[in-house]
Amino acid sequence: MKQIDVYRHKKILVLGLAKSGVTAAALLHKLGAFVTVNDKKPLSENPEAQGLLEQGIKVICGDHPIELLDEGFELIVKNPGIPYNNPMIAGAIEKGIPVITEVELAYQISDAPFIAITGTNGKTTTTTLIFEMLNQGNKQPLIAGNIGTVASGVAQKATKENTIVIELSSFQLMGIDTFKPRIAIITNLYDAHLDYHGTRKEYIEAKSNITKMQTELEYLIINADQEETLEIARHSKAKIIPFSTKKHLSEGAFISNGWICFNDEKVIEIEKIALPGVHNLENILSAMVAAKLSGVENSAIQEVLKTFTGVKHRLQYVTEVNGRKFYNDSKATNSLAAINALAAFEAPIILLAGGLDRGNEFDELLPYLKNVKALVTFGQTAPKIERVGSEAGIKTIKRVDNVDKAVPEAYRHSEPGDIILLSPACASWDQYKTFEVRGDIFIEAVHKLK
Repeated sequence: MKQIDVYRHKKILVLGLAKSGVTAAALLHKLGAFVTVNDKKPLSENPEAQGLLEQGIKVICGDHPIELLDEGFELIVKNPGIPYNNPMIAGAIEKGIPVITEVELAYQISDAPFIAITGTNGKTTTTTLIFEMLNQGNKQPLIAGNIGTVASGVAQKATKENTIVIELSSFQLMGIDTFKPRIAIITNLYDAHLDYHGTRKEYIEAKSNITKMQTELEYLIINADQEETLEIARHSKAKIIPFSTKKHLSEGAFISNGWICFNDEKVIEIEKIALPGVHNLENILSAMVAAKLSGVENSAIQEVLKTFTGVKHRLQYVTEVNGRKFYNDSKATNSLAAINALAAFEAPIILLAGGLDRGNEFDELLPYLKNVKALVTFGQTAPKIERVGSEAGIKTIKRVDNVDKAVPEAYRHSEPGDIILLSPACASWDQYKTFEVRGDIFIEAVHKLK
């Protein structure tokens, strides 16, 4: 960890706790800052805030008092989930107080270079694949970011011998200033989080921040099949390495005659890859490029691709019960992710879907519901998804209260040989704290059937 002085004796407000806020507050305190933490949860119900108080950090809990902004803070480190139209954030920006996320802190103190991954879908699978490939190639990687491990915590332990492989959301990328990954990846770009960003343009601008500080000494790996990622590349100073699942490239990663290729080199036959789903080829191509740029041998890449079957909650095979196969795709928080899951199977599907209503409809699912023999819905979007199911001609449509009840209901309408698939096409926050919690409840309910 670099011992930096930039925050010494600075008044800094950490807004919102959770894992990233706790780690950032403790780190800034260690770096000599005068830290104040503000979190909405009351102190009596907030063990994280209590722990920071014991370290001598000032804690204000219960609400976000706007008058805090009059205390002369020189910086705000905000929880990524807090939107920029929040009165505290909007007020800080109006006063000219810089606002960052803890990813920026992680970069500033890290001795290790970063490989950073963003995009709408495939981030976690790509991040995990890169980590596994670097690990197989003895490159001493560490994994961090939106995947569940706080970046500024990992960075404190990293050395020059390590590489930090980090998954980044658009929320996190809006709060960076100097962050410059050695390798950046944009997997793909589709409509997402428009309730947070307001417009697709702002969402894409947030994603493009991953490359804004890169120079010709760094690499940007981009999806050559999308005009918007190509447009970001045109404005980047980094060395561009494209990947494509649709066309042959003179430079970069592509598919040719059943092979995954890099430049003019065949790396592995697709039929030998263990990870299911055509959509995962994008993830595999971009991960392979990052691994090759990091000096990983083909043999290590091949070994990972022959054995890696996926990440929990991402089209995860759970088990088989009386001839029915269960798959947990709780990470499918938008329609495109659900489409990818539906396209991965040829057998009849019982689909479990629903969740947070962000104002969108689900008509794009229509062409992909032909194999769905029954639909079980839950959550705020149940009526919208049921409408699309009816238009697709699905005869059996049932609504239940939650995922726990959806599993036995799906089983009742299934037969041996069917796929029972949780792929909600929605975020979980109407009923569950995270998609991981939703997926774990699905898995537990499946095992109760045995």
